[in-house]
Amino acid sequence: MTTTEDAALAAALAAEAVTALEALQADSDLEGRALKDAGDAAAQRLLAARLAALRPDDAVLSEEAADGPRRLAADRVWIVDPLDGTREFSERRDDWAVHVALWERGTGLTAGAVASPGSVHATATPAPVARDVDPVLAGDRPLRLAVSRSRPPALVAELADRLGAETVPMGSAGVKTMAVVDGVVDAYVHGGGQYAWDSAAPVAVARAAGLHTSRLDGRALEYNRADPWLPDLVVCPPALAGLLLAAIAGIHDQEEDA
Repeated sequence: MTTTEDAALAAALAAEAVTALEALQADSDLEGRALKDAGDAAAQRLLAARLAALRPDDAVLSEEAADGPRRLAADRVWIVDPLDGTREFSERRDDWAVHVALWERGTGLTAGAVASPGSVHATATPAPVARDVDPVLAGDRPLRLAVSRSRPPALVAELADRLGAETVPMGSAGVKTMAVVDGVVDAYVHGGGQYAWDSAAPVAVARAAGLHTSRLDGRALEYNRADPWLPDLVVCPPALAGLLLAAIAGIHDQEEDA
């Protein structure tokens, strides 16, 4: 398989899962936790079946499936979140997403897609956008930070206060990252805990669009590790990375001195 073929498959699978989830969301009488669980299960079944049929030799790491040692020896691992933003899905909102990414040994993330109702962002069709960040750097307009609408991390509130930034609440991690890709917000900073499946596809798409992606301390994001816990994330235009990482480091230094 070529990278182009894998990228197209990631986009197709994510879009297909969103279509199935939209139908469930519209037609089901389920509410709350029951609807969340039904959505997770339906998307997991669809993605697992498609990957088993179309990429039978590849391993899969999914939030909704049991993990095992096979992926650690595999050269190709699909990292999927069948439904990111279950709260938003259960409330019949549209700021939830399906994440499909491919990790390859020796290279890292090579393909990915984030699909939401009405949109598919994918490495198959990268959309690098020129960002006018000079007004932010000059202090002529506030920085816009995507933040969880239901569980905003304390770090982001401190960061916004330190930088005089505006916070823009929205749903899933994929939706927040794609808001940076689209230029709706300037950055997405998360420090409240995530797993590899929360960020793999969003990071793949963000990188294809020319954005900076890293841990809070600037370290590289590493995927397909034995422990899928990957708790923090920064996504922004490269020109803003220094400003954000320095401010985050300052917050951490202040906490250590307190």
